[in-house]
Formats: sequence, structure tokens, C-alpha cells
Amino acid sequence: MQKYLIYLQYQGLGYCGSQKQNKNLEPKQKTIQEELEKVLSTLKKQNISTIFSGRTDAGVSAYSQCAHFVSDEIEDLDKFRYSMDSLLPDDISVLKIVPVPDDFHAQMSAKYRHYQYKIKMSNAKPIFDSCCFYTRQKLNIERLNNMLSYLVGEHDFSAFKSHSENPATVCTLYKAEARQENDYIYIDIIGNRFLYNMVRTIVGTLMMIEKKNLEENTMLEILNSKDRTKAGMTADPIGLALVEVGYENYK
Repeated sequence: MQKYLIYLQYQGLGYCGSQKQNKNLEPKQKTIQEELEKVLSTLKKQNISTIFSGRTDAGVSAYSQCAHFVSDEIEDLDKFRYSMDSLLPDDISVLKIVPVPDDFHAQMSAKYRHYQYKIKMSNAKPIFDSCCFYTRQKLNIERLNNMLSYLVGEHDFSAFKSHSENPATVCTLYKAEARQENDYIYIDIIGNRFLYNMVRTIVGTLMMIEKKNLEENTMLEILNSKDRTKAGMTADPIGLALVEVGYENYK
């Protein structure tokens, strides 16, 4: 038997997140993992289970998500990838498949994750851009970067965490930057781990501070408070995408 790492991308708008849901939940909604395992099991003619690098919520997309699975040896990986793409829904695509050692784990072996939030600033809603958050609010790129700079490093991010049973709240952010291209703003956040809804809450807090024209160091005060009630709303998942999962130390 051989362990494989699969890289895939997907548009998350039509899915109830990446991870399989409780079968008893009604109504049943499709997930990325279920679609992937269904195709793998069909092609390998055996039940194939996958382990994802982490979950993405309903509506969140991925430019490059990772998962591992174990099966008998695949002789032609390129041909197998092509076969997978032909069976998967149009909004899921396999980028590549590579063999990995037995001790590799898609989630536990990850060193960092890169998320990006895309915002469209316009007086008219973006009809042809389905994976971005639309706002009429004008955001100041310099102020955004000043606020994001407070978050870089190792911190307790309790103020940006939605309810979760995981008690660990300390994360290390290697990068938190915003850039503007015409009417679009891209917020890139790279860290060793993330709390539930952390990126979306950071974005919601940025927008709250801008809307109320508060001081830039309000972000630092909220971070230090460790109080979720002081942060902004959780931003819509439509603008969020997982860009990369890194398995080497972030440079």
C-alpha cells in the first residue's frame, strides 16, 4: 500500500464546507471530501478515505487544498489525475498527486497555511466575480496594513475566535498584508495555525475600524483584550480562499 498527497482546488460556494458532515444532519448537503472520496473509491474499486490538511467552512474556496489517502500503487499518476478530473464536478479540480512517506500526515505535517480574503470596492455589485466580498465602503490600504502589522508574530488570538471546543488560542502569523489592484483589495494572512473563523473575524474587524474611523491601534487593543465581543463581525465566507498549505518552514 502507498500513501499519496493530493493537491486540489475548488470553488466552495455550492458546498457545506470541505469536511464530511454528520450523516444524521438534515437536509444533507454535499462536501468537498465526499465528492473526492466518491471519485477515488470509484476509480480504485475500494473504499478510500481522505485526511484533509484542515477544514474550510461553507462557501470558502481553495486555490490549493491538500489531503492524503492510502491505496494500492497507482502506476500512472498523470493518467489517474486526468481520470479524477473527468469524474469530479466542474467546481473541483485535481492539481497533482504525489507519493509521500508513511509517516506523512496532511494535517499534522503542515508547517503553515496561507489564506487570502478578496474584497471588491464598487458602487455596483460584481456580477462576474462570484468569489469576492462586495462593499461600497472605501478602504484605506495604508491604514489596513498598519492595523495588520499588529497581528504579525506569536499572539493569543482569542478576540478573533468564534466558539470552538479547541482550547488552544495561541498562533504565530508570519505575514499579514493587504494590497490593492484597482477596485480590489487582497488581504493575505500566513500562519502556523488558525482558530475557527479567525481570518474572517480579522477582516470584519478591519472593516469595522475603517467604518467607524477609529485609531489604527484599536486593532492592537482588541488583540490584547482577548475579548471576542470587542472585535468586528465575522466577514462573509464568499471572499475567503485557502491559497496554499506549506510542508516546509515558511521563508
